[in-house]
Amino acid sequence: METTSRWNMMSASCPTRQVLDRIADKWTMLVIVALEHGTLRFSELRRSVGGISQKMLTQTLRALERDGIVEREVIPTVPVTVRYTLTPLGHSLAAAVRVIREWAYANMDAIETARAAYEPSAGSPPTPTAAVAG
Repeated sequence: METTSRWNMMSASCPTRQVLDRIADKWTMLVIVALEHGTLRFSELRRSVGGISQKMLTQTLRALERDGIVEREVIPTVPVTVRYTLTPLGHSLAAAVRVIREWAYANMDAIETARAAYEPSAGSPPTPTAAVAG
């Protein structure tokens, strides 16, 4: 563990845990991937990120904007056009997300194999549980 930093994520009160919660969030990662190659409007983002609700996309984008990862641009048209772009900080996060995505793609077969091997077979006895002292 690094001891020279003023941050210690192993401490319950360390603010880096909030950052980890944000960047490790599934929707955050998917929005970052969607914006990695350029600016998108809200509706384009929603179509790009399969399964995300309007509410969750709005919450995710607000949090990313608050943290300086995404920039929101409002264009006064009728109706109003809103575009989202990664900031330089967001692009640096996108590089890390790219590494995680590539790792997931490269290891998905091994993970699926491990999951299949882990699943208890229908005929095996149940896993024993500890008795509760009463």
